[in-house]
Amino acid sequence: MCDKKSNEDTIKELSLMLMYLTRKQDNNKFCRYRELSWKGYDFDVMGKLEEEGLLWQPRSQRGYDKYLYLTEAGRNQAKVLLEQYGFSDKRMLEKFEFRTIHISEAKQAADIEQVCFPPNEACSEKHMIERIETASDLFLVAIDKENGRIAGFLNGIATDEYQFRDEFFTDASLHHPNGKNIMLLGLEVLPEYRKQGLAHEIVFQYLRRESDRDRKMVTLTCLKNKVKFYEKMGFMDRGLSGSTWGDEEWYEMTYVLNI
Repeated sequence: MCDKKSNEDTIKELSLMLMYLTRKQDNNKFCRYRELSWKGYDFDVMGKLEEEGLLWQPRSQRGYDKYLYLTEAGRNQAKVLLEQYGFSDKRMLEKFEFRTIHISEAKQAADIEQVCFPPNEACSEKHMIERIETASDLFLVAIDKENGRIAGFLNGIATDEYQFRDEFFTDASLHHPNGKNIMLLGLEVLPEYRKQGLAHEIVFQYLRRESDRDRKMVTLTCLKNKVKFYEKMGFMDRGLSGSTWGDEEWYEMTYVLNI
C-alpha cells in the first residue's frame, strides 16, 4: 500500500494540476505562445512551487501581478500528476504526445518532409538524418498516441547569428547547442492531421520550450502565402529574405522570446 501523502503535498499537487488545466492563452500580442493561469491559490504553495522552478510569478512595481506562468518543468510535472491521479488533460494533449525526436525516427521524419514539401523545397533524407543526429533536442514532434507515429513536427538549429541563410538547411555543423537564437527549418503536419489546430499547438509549444531555455529570437522563412499564417501566431514579417532555397522567393519572419 502506498504511503498517504501529507496534506501539504496534496494541496501543492492539486494546485499545480489546477493551474495547468485552467491555463489560458495569453492575449498579449508579444507573447501569444504563453499560457497564463489566474491566481486563486494559497500564497505559500505558489511560493514553494516557484522556488522549485515549476512556475513564475510576474512582478510589477505594485507587487505580484494577478496571474502566473508555468515553466516547462511545471507543465511536465503537472502532466505526470494527472497520470498518477487518473485525470484527463486537454483533448489535444490526450490525443498527441509532444516531445523531442528519437534517433530511430529519423527516416520517418525524412519521409514526412517529402510528403509536406515539393521536391525543390524538401530537405534530403541525408540532411534530415544529419540534423537529427546533431540537434535532436531542437525538434518537437507530435506523436499520435493511437498508432505511435509522427503526425507532425517542427525543427531548427541554434545559433548566435541573426540572419537566416540557406546553409542552415544543409550544414548541421552550424548548430551551436547554446546559441541564443533559433533558425526554424521546417514545420510539417501530415495531410490527415491538418485543420485540427495541430500546427499552432506545435509552434506554441516549441516557442514556450525555447523561451524557458532563455533563447532570444526565433527566425523562419516562408512563402508569401504563409505570411498571414505566421503573423496570426505573433511572428513579425521582416520582408523578403536573402534565401533562394528551391529557387523560390522567401519572406523572413521573427519572434522575439526574451530581451
